[in-house]
Amino acid sequence: MPTLSIGILTLNEEQRIAACLRSAAFADEVVVVDSGSTDRTLELAQGLGAKVYVHADWQGFAVQRNRLLAHTSSDYIFFLDADEEITAELQAQLREAVASGQNAVWRIQWRIVAFGRELRHFRSRTTVERLFRRDALTAFEGVVHEQALLKGEPLPRHTLPAKLRHYVRDSVRGSLEKLTQYAMLGAAKRAQAGKRGGILRGLASSSSMFGRLYIFQLGFLGGGAGFLFCYLIALEYFFRYVALDYDRDMLTDTVKR
Repeated sequence: MPTLSIGILTLNEEQRIAACLRSAAFADEVVVVDSGSTDRTLELAQGLGAKVYVHADWQGFAVQRNRLLAHTSSDYIFFLDADEEITAELQAQLREAVASGQNAVWRIQWRIVAFGRELRHFRSRTTVERLFRRDALTAFEGVVHEQALLKGEPLPRHTLPAKLRHYVRDSVRGSLEKLTQYAMLGAAKRAQAGKRGGILRGLASSSSMFGRLYIFQLGFLGGGAGFLFCYLIALEYFFRYVALDYDRDMLTDTVKR
């Protein structure tokens, strides 16, 4: 039977890593690549049987994911984030996909949990490529929202029906820290592509994003947690374009960090 590795990138994830790893325990191997945690992430991961490697010289998500790829040995690899959990339904579908032996790419969708509340009515339309045949996956590239480079393209794409549980926001403070990180990385990516920024562009982008999430994707049915989730994402889009204009000279260093 084909084998499955589950790979996880971590940095100070002691609050979520245990639940994440327990949900991945069905795999043939679980590999953690850590970026220099100073909390109990490494201790917890090792205690739960994961193979743990530390690469503290952060050079971006793509480089770290390539390192993770190099440490795996199974026929298939599924990439899992430390703030995600594989449900029983998704586990069964992953087993079925691996057992098929198919050279394809499988996408997932999310069940969003924000501020302690699952947004059951939220229509998460984002799909992310997460399951690959190991011998077809060459590398990743990109500053943030990195892209997989695959042999034999175009490969069939499938979306798994069961959704991955994603704890996107636990606290306001953590959300603001994440907002800063992703806004700057997003600005750096746009700077590399030669795009322009500014307050008006930021307002247009963030207003459009908030309307789409809160109204059309039913974020308003999530109450206060739904509002905060949508609003914080919209703010991230705003600050991407503002940083692109006002902090452009610092964005090269942001990519390196």
